[in-house]
Amino acid sequence: MTEMDERLTEAALDYVKALFANEYSGHDFYHTLRVYRTAVRLAQEEGADALVTALAALLHDVDDRKLSPETCETKARAVAFLREQGADEATIQRVVTILGEVSFRGTDSVVPSTVEGKCVQDADRLDALGAIGIARTFAYGGAHHRAMHDPEVPPETDMDAARYYANEATSINHFYEKLLLLKDMMNTEAGKRLAEARDRYMREFLKEFLEEWEGNR
Repeated sequence: MTEMDERLTEAALDYVKALFANEYSGHDFYHTLRVYRTAVRLAQEEGADALVTALAALLHDVDDRKLSPETCETKARAVAFLREQGADEATIQRVVTILGEVSFRGTDSVVPSTVEGKCVQDADRLDALGAIGIARTFAYGGAHHRAMHDPEVPPETDMDAARYYANEATSINHFYEKLLLLKDMMNTEAGKRLAEARDRYMREFLKEFLEEWEGNR
């Protein structure tokens, strides 16, 4: 990246660090930092544009439906930040396209239209898997007053976007309704490799959790 690209990336890091300073639902600054680092790594393997990937990864949650529903459709926060930093309109539009395609939306989820978007989506989904994914699931559930588990509430595994957004089921159900589906939704070869081990770890955790829940351990 050029010196200007590096300056823009550093500014984005500072922006999201301040924006998510008081975020405790698993979508904090360190989540964004991990997604950024993973996306950049995937971009190198995939030959993707480094700057566009970096900016989209860093800004992927600033207009997220869960965190900023009033700007979700327009991506107003991301656009305002990029314009304030002097990013050109072509770059802004490429980033906005990625931001509109990255989220999991149940059966309405989309495969990103660009290689940069695929890298960012994979990186975001990888952070929902494995040990970090388990921790983030319960952090989000606690922040939204959701039960850990209720055996009388079965998971729904075939939800469209409207049903997925309205769903407020337990943290354990979230594994079956989203997280265990992600391995097979990865776009990049590196993403698929990384997802395999993390998916396996989560399945082992769920087996142990349910054994302990029933008092069998």
